[in-house]
Amino acid sequence: MKDVQRTRDKRGIHIDQVGVSDLKYPITVLDRDNREQHTVGTFALSVDLPHHFKGTHMSRFVEVLNEHHGEITVRTIPAMLRRMHERLEAAKTHVVVEFPYFIMKTAPVSGARASIDVNCAFIAESNGNGDDFLLRVEVPVTSLCPCSKEISDYGAHNQRGKITFTVRSKRDRQGAWQLIWIEELVALAEKSASAPIYALLKRSDERHVTMQAFDNPVFVEDMVRNAGALLKADKRIAWFEVRAVNHESIHNHSAFAVVTFDRKTPVRR
Repeated sequence: MKDVQRTRDKRGIHIDQVGVSDLKYPITVLDRDNREQHTVGTFALSVDLPHHFKGTHMSRFVEVLNEHHGEITVRTIPAMLRRMHERLEAAKTHVVVEFPYFIMKTAPVSGARASIDVNCAFIAESNGNGDDFLLRVEVPVTSLCPCSKEISDYGAHNQRGKITFTVRSKRDRQGAWQLIWIEELVALAEKSASAPIYALLKRSDERHVTMQAFDNPVFVEDMVRNAGALLKADKRIAWFEVRAVNHESIHNHSAFAVVTFDRKTPVRR
């Protein structure tokens, strides 16, 4: 049969990325406490396309994913990128997989246990000469406004917020990306906010968490600075972005702040 995708295109436009998205597939990711966790990944797989080709072979993306089913981690994605290079004859390849990750949380007073989910993503690309890998984790948190606490006769407004980490780790001596656990970033986010979020709280727990937040007021600026300082102290991390958002409880808008850091970039003074 005629390979229409490989017929010549005369418009002279190179396409940066072309592929498939919203492709759901069962995956296994690394779990610090239980070794592995089964979840569902939503994939976006793409390659660049030279100006002289009419199209790419979409079915081959699914074929490559089928070949690499099972564990999807920093250890296995480089092989998927290489296979996409081969199967699609591309100079650049991209993989993004988003997935929910579940962590068992224990309430601070009653000890009640239930799982919360955090949204995560692996973002990887390769140009044939090298590859890149980013881990993104979105962590729900509680924050309490320092200004509201300072000016109010009693109480203070608080809100649910979200701290999103995107991190690139350093490579080890074998050239592999060093492992950063999702659980580590969740704990770091909760330490940077006023209080953690739980799936299950009894009344004694609600009292504890409410007072914990009141004793630890933070602006959105405080959250990104707290988290940024902790990430900078981790020598495994080469680059990061921290983005915090507060879904304000007394305003019709949200507040946000962003901090980025590159260990190779001199500190601005």
